[in-house]
Amino acid sequence: MSLPPTSPELNPIEQVWQQLKDNDLTNRCFKDDDEIVSCCCTAWNNFTDKKGAVQNLCSRDWAVL
Repeated sequence: MSLPPTSPELNPIEQVWQQLKDNDLTNRCFKDDDEIVSCCCTAWNNFTDKKGAVQNLCSRDWAVL
């Protein structure tokens, strides 16, 4: 299904990024690049450990494929 070019709310990766920011990466100050990478990895692992997280973010009631 094609998405409109200016609809980030429908883009699954935008929703994943929003989840990472909201849950793990918001309002943080990092001391160096290594800490940024470590925190991003932890945030990603936390997200992927949640069963069904990707399906819940990417599914639409109106878009049945």
